Amino acid sequence: MKTGPYQLRVIHSLAEVPADSWNALLNHDAGPFLKHEFLYGLEECACVGDGTGWQIAHLLIEDVEAEQIAIVGAMPLYLKQHSYGEFVFDWAWAEAYAQNGLAYYPKALCAIPFTPVSGSRLLVSPKYDRQAIQTILLSALKSLVSQNKLSSAHILFPNPDEITALKDADFLLRDSVQFHWHNQDYQDFEHFLANLTMKRRKNIRRERAQVSNIGMAYCHIPGSESTPQDWDFFYRCYANTYLEHRSQPYLNLPFFMSLAATMPENLHLIIATRDNLPIASSLLIVDKEARTAYGRYWGAIEHIPCLHFEVAYYQAIDYCIREGLQTFEGGAQGEHKMARGFTPITLHSAHWIADPQFSKAIARFLEREHEGMAAYVDELEERNPLKSSKVQL
Repeated sequence: MKTGPYQLRVIHSLAEVPADSWNALLNHDAGPFLKHEFLYGLEECACVGDGTGWQIAHLLIEDVEAEQIAIVGAMPLYLKQHSYGEFVFDWAWAEAYAQNGLAYYPKALCAIPFTPVSGSRLLVSPKYDRQAIQTILLSALKSLVSQNKLSSAHILFPNPDEITALKDADFLLRDSVQFHWHNQDYQDFEHFLANLTMKRRKNIRRERAQVSNIGMAYCHIPGSESTPQDWDFFYRCYANTYLEHRSQPYLNLPFFMSLAATMPENLHLIIATRDNLPIASSLLIVDKEARTAYGRYWGAIEHIPCLHFEVAYYQAIDYCIREGLQTFEGGAQGEHKMARGFTPITLHSAHWIADPQFSKAIARFLEREHEGMAAYVDELEERNPLKSSKVQL
């Protein structure tokens, strides 16, 4: 394993890095959201960058002694002017800074924009010493914060095998809870239902019947077979969800069209119709290598009771069973998912606070929050929707 020497570089667009060079850093559990195609699509379609509050500042480590300068480590990094689109909430920290006459923003954020899924955050070439490169990346991140007088650095939803490196670098850990569905070798949807408690089983059958009785049908479209018309309709549904909540969508139609063109193998559309007219849609991001599907976006142009559960959850679960996928991540938060067969999972984020006094105060807060979160998860486990008390992973 090679250990040096290296140079550090901050880039302001993934256009500066060939896709093959970036993707070569991704290991088997990195996930599709770290692909060059996904992250650069966000930049190219102006979902991040100037005017969005997501200033691109990806961190690279390069081997200057290689025959050609080689990227040996990287971190997807943004300088944030707000805390929107992160799903780890630190608004109270920002308010505390303001009350003390200090600026919380900008801050450094290592994350996948608008995407609360776990995955590698400290990317390292398999040809180099993983621990050494992780250490350099985290040291460089802290130096960037200090030299630019930023308040803090945050790494959201890292893989579990990165936690030790984060602790060693004095990052504070924070817990959050999501709800995931796990496939226990189900043969079909009825087999899945048979593993639920009677109350949950009856509830799901009632919800499915409610939409079935009004003649809803469902079309599953692999990304490679999708058309511009499919994406036009999907985006109309997606944008309408934000409109109903009186907000603006983070993503735009060109971004989804970009994904359809560059990584169709990771996309799966579900469109609900009635009388051959499209009514609702949801999108799965699929990682078949990791046997995982991610439910990211859903929307409808007409309100129909229980249709959300059918299109966003039950059709996705049915798809996972058919395709032999092991895990379905349904997005951030949502205790209501437990009634649909999902179980709680604890994920982490990591935080380095530059100001020593604020760092101590936030550490005390996180200790108390950790105890409360553990009690919350224990309470959720008592409402496990499965007949067995433990999910078999």
